[in-house]
Amino acid sequence: MIDISTKDVSVRTAKAKGTIALGENAFEIIKQGTCKKGDVFTTAKIAAIQAVKSTPNLIPMCHPIPIEGIEVDFEQDESEKTVTIAVSVKSTGKTGVEMEASCGAAAGCLTIYDMLKYADKAMIIKDVKLMEKAGGKSGDYKRPD
Repeated sequence: MIDISTKDVSVRTAKAKGTIALGENAFEIIKQGTCKKGDVFTTAKIAAIQAVKSTPNLIPMCHPIPIEGIEVDFEQDESEKTVTIAVSVKSTGKTGVEMEASCGAAAGCLTIYDMLKYADKAMIIKDVKLMEKAGGKSGDYKRPD
């Protein structure tokens, strides 16, 4: 684990996204809100928040940091039969929150898979990626696409 004791405290934010390709049957279940395991989006949102807060337990070299804000949003694409989850994280500290945002996006997608696997086991989780980050010595980043 690297030493961050000499780094400056600053407000740090990051946003990551992940997409799950559902297929026709699973997408229809989400669209109709008829998942027999419960509310898919509420459960995936809770999972994303828990994953953000648990990142240092999941990724061995991540520092435990104070999380000051988490936003979770979902976007459905009917033509592609996908759901994209966006997780934004904010902290004031000495290290960034890119891994926290990424863990949240991945866990949200995994939760959607878990809740709908009874309908379709061929779902694909893809494109978990950092979209933007701000703060810290390395400065800001925004994915060009």
